[in-house]
Amino acid sequence: MTRIQANLVLLLAAAIWGGGFVAQSTAMDTIGPFWFVGLRFAIAAIAVLPFAAMESRKMGSAPSRGEFKAFALVGVALFLGAITQQIGLLTTSVTNSSFLTALYVIFVPVIAVIIYRRNPHWVVWPGALMMLTGIFLLSGGAIASLTTGDMLSITCAVFWALQITLAGRFVMQSNRPLALSCTQFSICAALSMVFGAMVEPLSFTAISSSIGEILYVGLVSSGLAFVLQVIGQRYTTAPQAAIFLSSEALFGAFFAAIFLQETIQTAGYIGCAIIFAAILLVELVPELSRKRNNALSAKT
Repeated sequence: MTRIQANLVLLLAAAIWGGGFVAQSTAMDTIGPFWFVGLRFAIAAIAVLPFAAMESRKMGSAPSRGEFKAFALVGVALFLGAITQQIGLLTTSVTNSSFLTALYVIFVPVIAVIIYRRNPHWVVWPGALMMLTGIFLLSGGAIASLTTGDMLSITCAVFWALQITLAGRFVMQSNRPLALSCTQFSICAALSMVFGAMVEPLSFTAISSSIGEILYVGLVSSGLAFVLQVIGQRYTTAPQAAIFLSSEALFGAFFAAIFLQETIQTAGYIGCAIIFAAILLVELVPELSRKRNNALSAKT
């Protein structure tokens, strides 16, 4: 898979996640956040498990204990990001949540520098700022005061950034994207259900009333999109992955406008243009630089 193909895979994952924001919001009418997150990732883990087993058979061995520990660490980051985002949706809009969650576009390169001492391509920084500006305009540019849900969305962005960074590192080390996905889903589901059993009631009526949303985010938004994420991250850098994945805010606002009647102002359309300009910038500049360097090397 080429880097361009990998980034398109990440863009598809972002579009799926954008639709998931709507499902996550409407499901909260009947079920609590911990049980919702637990059920969605339990379904995702079950869906991915057969493919993870096939992956292990193809590689001739199961993941090592060290790999399982690394994958579990990604699962903890996934749980912290997913649950803070889900609880935040109780007191903020889908548009605001998608905007604030996308702050991970800034946090990812910062975490990569702090943890791995790895500087990204210079274009990531202006691209990240362009993306952040575009997302802000998409939100209407009028977040006058932050609610509890807004603060939780900002917190979840830090955990998403950590999950993206760790997933990118461990999937390249292990070459086991499906095992990583299944493990992180299982850890996230188990933690969510443990807390759900302690703090939230659960009934058959609550599950049946939100079964459509649970299945969508479980099979598609979680099972499919997160697998696309870890596969795509095998062939691109974590900062560039963050740029493409953060476009979920664009898709989230779009689907919110359609299904929840959340309006997009004129500034939002300008934001859309800036977001796609940032995506093209991050995609094309490194590719053109690589080709130019190869051409210079060939001449010498």
